[in-house]
Amino acid sequence: MSNVLQIDVREITPRERHPLIFNTFDALAAGDAFELVNDHDPKPLYYQFMAERPGELGWEYLEEGPETWRVVLTKLAAE
Repeated sequence: MSNVLQIDVREITPRERHPLIFNTFDALAAGDAFELVNDHDPKPLYYQFMAERPGELGWEYLEEGPETWRVVLTKLAAE
């Protein structure tokens, strides 16, 4: 994970989090990834990606609370 960009949104205003995450994801090339660090389970974000970017997201939990959640988001190749 050392070469993967890490985005820690714990100190970012909640309304600014999803736009930042989606903009970061959209800038990725297929196969690239970043690590998201959050203070709660970002499962609603997962469902938003499934609705808005179906088939484009790889999602892997690295840490699941109770105080910190870490998830790797990977941009999948278009089929």
